[in-house]
Amino acid sequence: MPRYMVERSFPTGLHIPCNTDGAAACLNVVDENATGSVNWVQSFVSADKQKTFCLYDAPNPDAIRSAGERNGLPVGPITEVRVLDPFFYY
Repeated sequence: MPRYMVERSFPTGLHIPCNTDGAAACLNVVDENATGSVNWVQSFVSADKQKTFCLYDAPNPDAIRSAGERNGLPVGPITEVRVLDPFFYY
């Protein structure tokens, strides 16, 4: 399945509490994504918490956009990516 990098913007910052409520919110996103064959792999958050860069495995960008809509999450640019491991060349 293709892998994609998804950029999201949160003008007021992304605030997920570090407690059971935050864990439940993340698990709800995972469950909702699964209905469209979308798998959230990992996310990176900017220091100001206004941008995230999320890795997803999905059949296509439209599946990611649909999952974002169902989850109430913004979806910015979506780029298909591949792994480039710097240690591969050693």
